[in-house]
Amino acid sequence: MNCRFIYLMLFWFIAVPFASDAQDSGKPPILQGPYDVVIYGATSAGISAAIQVARMNGRVILIEPSRRLGGLTTGGLGQTDIGNKAAIGGISREFYCRVKSYYEKSDHWRYQKASEYRSGGQSQTRKDEQAMWTFEPSAALQIMQEFLEEHKVTVLFEARLDRRAVASGVNKRENRIESIVLEDGRTIQGKMFIDATYEGDFLAAAGVEYTTGRESNSAYGETLNGVQTEHSVHHQFSAGVDPYIVQGDAASGLLPGIDPSGPGQEGESDRRIQAYCFRMCMTDHPDNRIPFSKPATYSDRNYELMFRNFEAGEKRVPLSIGRMPNRKTDANNNYGFSTDFIGQNYDYPEASYAERTEITNRQREYQQGLMWALANHHRVPEKIRREVSRWGMCKDEFERADGWQQQLYVREARRMVGELVMTQHHCQGHQKAQRPIGLAAYTMDSHNVQRYVDQDGFVRNEGDVQVGGFSPYAIDLGALLPKRQQCRNLIVPICLSASHIAFGSIRMEPVFMVLGQSGATVAMHAIEADCAVQDIDYEKLKATLEKDNQRLAWKGPVVVTPVGRPVGSFKGLVLDDSKAKRIGFETSSRSVGPFVGLAYRHDGDQGKGLQELSYRFQLENPGKYEVLVAYTPHDNRASKVPIIIKHSKGTVTRFLDQTRKPTRAPFGSLGVFSFEEVAVVRITNEDTDGYVIGDAVQLLPVDQ
Repeated sequence: MNCRFIYLMLFWFIAVPFASDAQDSGKPPILQGPYDVVIYGATSAGISAAIQVARMNGRVILIEPSRRLGGLTTGGLGQTDIGNKAAIGGISREFYCRVKSYYEKSDHWRYQKASEYRSGGQSQTRKDEQAMWTFEPSAALQIMQEFLEEHKVTVLFEARLDRRAVASGVNKRENRIESIVLEDGRTIQGKMFIDATYEGDFLAAAGVEYTTGRESNSAYGETLNGVQTEHSVHHQFSAGVDPYIVQGDAASGLLPGIDPSGPGQEGESDRRIQAYCFRMCMTDHPDNRIPFSKPATYSDRNYELMFRNFEAGEKRVPLSIGRMPNRKTDANNNYGFSTDFIGQNYDYPEASYAERTEITNRQREYQQGLMWALANHHRVPEKIRREVSRWGMCKDEFERADGWQQQLYVREARRMVGELVMTQHHCQGHQKAQRPIGLAAYTMDSHNVQRYVDQDGFVRNEGDVQVGGFSPYAIDLGALLPKRQQCRNLIVPICLSASHIAFGSIRMEPVFMVLGQSGATVAMHAIEADCAVQDIDYEKLKATLEKDNQRLAWKGPVVVTPVGRPVGSFKGLVLDDSKAKRIGFETSSRSVGPFVGLAYRHDGDQGKGLQELSYRFQLENPGKYEVLVAYTPHDNRASKVPIIIKHSKGTVTRFLDQTRKPTRAPFGSLGVFSFEEVAVVRITNEDTDGYVIGDAVQLLPVDQ
């Protein structure tokens, strides 16, 4: 255990008040109260909320189930996911400014000089910038501890909510919470409560509605929710990786981690959860490095898919390595087989504490085995072994002797279903928050959710979605508030009310800090007005947030991404380009709208006469149908696109001018034709004078 950690722990035992009125009666004490605001979860959101309450002269207690502050921000996630730094304000930005001040002190550079350090990606800090966006876990921990000390915030460690029965951890009168009950029987009273956990345990115990997993696309009229086999093109296996224990022998059974029931119906809901991992703080400095060791539970079979993926042609190190100060990293999942333990966390949101510990331990053992194999196994390419083996875990960061942290990267667990649900439409700018309390800016990002066997008999990952290209957008106050009839004094800044895919954009640590501060401000306004959180005066709230440097409206260039309309929202029979037989048409795009489904395809204005999309309809009801073809118009499109229609009387070619707006956007009509059991529509690029677009084809039945 390093000296800095020992010092910091002693600091908390001595300096942080543990308010209690322990009595000689032996009864569980009621901690001094009532507090104005009781915050459960000393995550980044919980800490910013506590600071804001203190700044507004409120009495606050911060309850943390573990022994460590800061959640993911102090647990390895040092490569800050932002999207657009200008969206971050308030206490959140103060934290990142303190990071820069921390690293301006020469004694904080132990393993390299400040001049030698170069961060990368979106977290790159300009010389004239007052904030710094990459940091060591220990740096974040010290900064957050100092933040709380300055504001004299009471912190209670190793204090877990009583979850032995539904509502056992919450004392509630009608629709107001009166106190939180801990496992050891201690009770903390408060006027307002904030659930700042990654799991949403408190909101669940309070009887607030929530969901887990993925909604269907139809639930909120989205296109990126539910099962996403067609969209899962990133972090994917090489072609031809066999899924069976004995290659080619289905009777031998599936290798570990492959879901035999997958993948499910495209766009439909399921209860699967996007994969978790540990964000690895590694180092290549010999004085601080702990070499990767093989865990006792190691089995080659758990990594057989990775070995086969290398043998199928994968040449890259399957890690995303973000460089942190002092020759350290924030290493994350990357490519088809990496640190994400896909499909092994479905039970986590509702699991008991003991079950969560077991899931966390399995995740750690999986990653320990992964790193040992990448560094040592003979079936890993030598170049990759050489690169990975120079890294190891850090001696000076976490409490465990092996250098691994306790904090699991819980990307998503429960999500409240509150006063308002944030959706894909908010992210992409098609729907606006009416009561903004902060901005989000990251790509809609879901990690893979499952592994399955595709129709060709090979293993595939499913669930990865990465769709951006939009401006920072506002998060609505209603997304932090339960429905009025369920609870009138609870605020939820992390497990907020959002669809799966919208949460994938919101779920970033700087945004959680923003929402923690705004949520605390809501709590204090509700106390002052003696009203439910749903009834606060928004204009007064807005004035306070702006005074406290929160950023509520995006003032830069506005980009509204084109809308993709779900296939199921149209009448008749519709086949998207994702269902067409394809020769060429390799490029997909979302640049121009409207379009059908996730995107449309184009021919790149090349390979004329060599590219084709073929749509085959199997008809239950032969008869007359109007044939319509969807496309996105633009000046660079082809003016005479040949569409070949095979009907009951033969074959006919019609032409579309894709420079002009479709007659019934996004569809253009080609006329009415008679069909027997089969209808075939082909889009080709032969003799065309611009980009040829291939989107969906629609057949509308015509009354006989």
